[in-house]
Amino acid sequence: MYTDLRIPDNEDCQTCALTFAYEEIKILYDIALLLSMTNEVEIKECIEKVMRILKHNSYLERCTLFLASDDLSELELYASIDLTPQQQKMAVYKIGEGATGLAAQSGEPVVIENVHNNINYLNKMGKLNTNSISYIAVPIIQDEGLFGVISANIQKNCVLNFDDIVRMLTIVGSLFGGTLATQRRHAREKETLTELKTYYKQEILDEYKFENIIGNSTKMKQVFSMLETVSPSDATILVRGETGTGKELIATAVHNLSKRKNGAFIKLNCAAISETLLESELFGHEKGAFTDAKEMRKGRFELADGGTLFLDEIGDVSPALQVKLLRLLQEQEFERVGGTKTIKTNVRLVAATNRNLEEMVKKGEFREDLFYRLNVIPINLPPLRERYEDVKLLIEHYINKFMKEHKKKMVLSKEALEALLNYPWPGNIRELQNTMERIVLICPDGVIQPEMLNHVLPFNYQKMFMQEENTNTQTTLMSNTQPTVQKDVPEQANPIITNKSLHEMEKDSIIQALIDNRGIQTKAAAQLGMTARQIGYKIKKYDINI
Repeated sequence: MYTDLRIPDNEDCQTCALTFAYEEIKILYDIALLLSMTNEVEIKECIEKVMRILKHNSYLERCTLFLASDDLSELELYASIDLTPQQQKMAVYKIGEGATGLAAQSGEPVVIENVHNNINYLNKMGKLNTNSISYIAVPIIQDEGLFGVISANIQKNCVLNFDDIVRMLTIVGSLFGGTLATQRRHAREKETLTELKTYYKQEILDEYKFENIIGNSTKMKQVFSMLETVSPSDATILVRGETGTGKELIATAVHNLSKRKNGAFIKLNCAAISETLLESELFGHEKGAFTDAKEMRKGRFELADGGTLFLDEIGDVSPALQVKLLRLLQEQEFERVGGTKTIKTNVRLVAATNRNLEEMVKKGEFREDLFYRLNVIPINLPPLRERYEDVKLLIEHYINKFMKEHKKKMVLSKEALEALLNYPWPGNIRELQNTMERIVLICPDGVIQPEMLNHVLPFNYQKMFMQEENTNTQTTLMSNTQPTVQKDVPEQANPIITNKSLHEMEKDSIIQALIDNRGIQTKAAAQLGMTARQIGYKIKKYDINI
């Protein structure tokens, strides 16, 4: 039971003041204690219990708590006492409307001494107690601005003056606002964690740290060196390279090496989503923004706040969306689709593309200012055909991975490995990875022979490979069979061509081409109609010293 604040007339003024102050502090202590022990589910019930305490001690009636909407356009009833369900539905005020709306608009308490002759008292809730004579509305201000309004009707026999009531409502309103703001923040953090958990569950891609990216070639070592230098900063990075070269792994490595590594790492392929939905995926949308928007949804930029956002295929973004991306990169703020509230975000952007953005800028297909914003730190990934030293490492890595995954035991024969090394891998690492899995799934345990690769390599390459095998087979047969020599033709006119002599001829041709081009492999390869990767392999195969 709480002490009544009514003060007897026969008390000394000083004693009255001390008694009132003591009782006021005791009430506020009880209220603060009650609010501190409540949880998110019981908060509304707890606030209404506090309102009943105020009513008991100071004759306040119809105490109400209004909260400002997200767009700060109106006040919505959150908690109240002495109101019927129908009255609660009608209790909505626009900012600036009536005494309640004026308190929110001005940020100052509004006191109406006589509600029966004041036009600012709208009485939207109807049927007022005849003993109610006054009305007070006090705004609740938090760090971010207007939070809500707490109000109450006052009976004509109330013993407290307006200043005492305004002071009490201001303190209690701050307690309400602080408690609700804290619980809202916790709810948002919980929601964000839930959304991130859901997001990561949908990801099926492997996670790689920078140190686990496979590559021992000179070009990849240059990429690694660049990553070590730029990753700790917040600079925007543009990863460029052909499809399947591992751009996403590079983005993951950037995140893992950055100071944001404990934050979210969000990924989005801009080419995998239609233009109409891409804006919603990036920036989120408000409820009712379009036909299927049944609830508010956060976008990737909002989910990645404090972390890293990886946008793959950035070159496929429409010109209209490029403008919004540019603004976000410049101002670090945006609005959800269908919303007007500006949202701040702190995101480190890593973009990737396999398109020629410079050429797109010349054609007017990509904004020049956006290109410069994205191209702060360019990282160029070499295709697999230019990373010959890494092909064998990748083959061994993936075949061991899939053998373990599918519980199989096999080994590549020297000829099968040679066929895979000679293949140009136009789909780069992604194609190599998928090919290794097919080999493990399709081929039986044991030694994998070249002919077994016919089912896993592209048809054109199979045909070329089979023709080469047939040529080698025919040559071998010729070396083991004595040719028929016509009497009128000397035997030397039809020399025996052996497999060994063909290899010697190829070796001699490579040596001569290297001599002609002063040991420059790329020029020698061009002279022989080979790629740099192929000639590098042949030099190793024939143990040619250059």
